Amino acid sequence: MCSSQSSRSRRRDTMSPCLAMVQPKLLLTNWKEMVEHIKIIARMDIELTPEERNILAVGYKNMIDARRASRRTLYSLEQKEVAMGSEQNARMVVDYRKSVEDELTRICNELLSVIAIHILPSSTAGESIVFFYKMKGDYYRYLAEFKTGNERNEAADQSLKAYQAATSTAMTELPPNHPIRLGLALNFSVFYYEIMDSPERACHLAQDAFDKALPELNTLSEISYKESTLILQILRDNLTLWTPNLPGVASKNSTVELPFGGWCGGLGREHRTRVERNEIGTCMAVVTTMGSRKQEAMVGEHGCNE
Repeated sequence: MCSSQSSRSRRRDTMSPCLAMVQPKLLLTNWKEMVEHIKIIARMDIELTPEERNILAVGYKNMIDARRASRRTLYSLEQKEVAMGSEQNARMVVDYRKSVEDELTRICNELLSVIAIHILPSSTAGESIVFFYKMKGDYYRYLAEFKTGNERNEAADQSLKAYQAATSTAMTELPPNHPIRLGLALNFSVFYYEIMDSPERACHLAQDAFDKALPELNTLSEISYKESTLILQILRDNLTLWTPNLPGVASKNSTVELPFGGWCGGLGREHRTRVERNEIGTCMAVVTTMGSRKQEAMVGEHGCNE
């Protein structure tokens, strides 16, 4: 059993008993069970280690991404059934879509509650604060993807505030080439493009992050260098997708060769998913495209996840 620590927000140098329980489950990819164990740690009101926050981020991301994909598929199917005049089939699809959306709502609200009540109040390191405000922004954004009316407005507003809080801390605590700061810029730009319908702000944010990080890449460690260059590639690819929607605007990025394969340049709208894994076998990076949709990513312990 995992006991509480007496010192609030105390950093730990050794693996917690709960984390030791979780690590074998990484091989089984039982995300729901993994998340339950990490939530036990989070509710101790102590600052999570980078490894613990990575497991929390990967676990929730894998739980929610399948449902987000299902909801998009069901929504498209619903539109087709309506267009064909198949009202009965359309109603069946709507019912199923709503059940998936209920699951998404439950999962998002569950994590947002843990972040607000336990994790953020216990976070003292700038890296952790940025990480979890970014995660808060992400999960409110996921709600805004399918909510309507006042619920959508509230989710979008909360997402914006969280991203702004993360950005404010990142500007003072993390260098421009830091993977967490770059991941924040990536996801914040996606928020502007998809939720706020503002390609101008999305492109400005992505371009600014790219330009500031690029000259300082060589100062990073090998692992951070790989993570940051991957995020730069995703930023570049998103700019390639987004700038055609801006009259008279063209991307000015230089092409940057990646040491681990691929190019930090526009790869076009269709390429296969690429997965990198870190030393404990968890998802380090996932890059996908869906037609003209933006790129999505999760990078290592920094949890750069769209």
